[in-house]
Amino acid sequence: MKFLFKIILLFSQLPLRILYVLSDMIFFIIYYLVGYRRKVVLANLQNSFPKKSATEIKKIEKKFYVNFCDYMVETFRSFTISSTELRVRVQHLNQDIFHEAKAENKNVILLAGHIFNWEWYTALATIIPQKNCFPVYRKVQSSFWEEKIKSIRNRFGNHAIEAKEVIRHIFRNPNDGDSVYMFVADQTPHFSEVTYGLTFLNQKTPAFVGYDKLSTRIDMAFVFCEMKKVKRGYYQINYHRIYPDGEKFTEYEVVRKFHKLLENTINKRPDNYLWSHRRWKYQDSIKVMGE
Repeated sequence: MKFLFKIILLFSQLPLRILYVLSDMIFFIIYYLVGYRRKVVLANLQNSFPKKSATEIKKIEKKFYVNFCDYMVETFRSFTISSTELRVRVQHLNQDIFHEAKAENKNVILLAGHIFNWEWYTALATIIPQKNCFPVYRKVQSSFWEEKIKSIRNRFGNHAIEAKEVIRHIFRNPNDGDSVYMFVADQTPHFSEVTYGLTFLNQKTPAFVGYDKLSTRIDMAFVFCEMKKVKRGYYQINYHRIYPDGEKFTEYEVVRKFHKLLENTINKRPDNYLWSHRRWKYQDSIKVMGE
């Protein structure tokens, strides 16, 4: 693994225009030759878009694999890309939200989905007024690769926190408007942790709800991250404040609103979502359904 990582590190120093040639090669291999998770992708697309024709589904599927391969080489590049280049390639819209939260003395919970390329959020730490940025990650089976992915998220002054530790960390630290916590919030909870589900993309969907405990107990600023791929290698992130319907959030309200906003984003550009993930593998474990 160390040898493979050294190769990746060498590739990461190449310009993206060269890495995209590698992306095209990877696409040909995994789409046409290997067929990487094509059954999973096809089933996810068909179940999510039952009204789309087979031709439309096929078009989305192929574009997804192109974007997925771009995501892989962009992740390689993340090991050495500069904050200056990232600020050129990723445009952060509606940054006033961060200044408003700081003025209100409220820490920020960023809620993003698996929209390409979520790994490029990290340079946000260099342009917002908050002193502390904490990307939240989940452990992977390989401790070696976990450490390497963590190193990407720790760049630019970030301090990555493992998902099981983040709630405790938030409760132990002041809600003073000086911290931002970055959640990729459409994770699939382990079946033993499934306590809530909702309808998402036309399917019964178990939902990760860790951040919901915060919404009802601490007055924080919840923000949805709408990622848009403008063209190859260039993205826009539009930040949307999520407000409660009443004076404060009720249980699971922020979870429902996040999934609705994410669903709208996916419907605009369905090929830019991570369809190879087994998002709905624990459908039958849902104990509570909410609409």
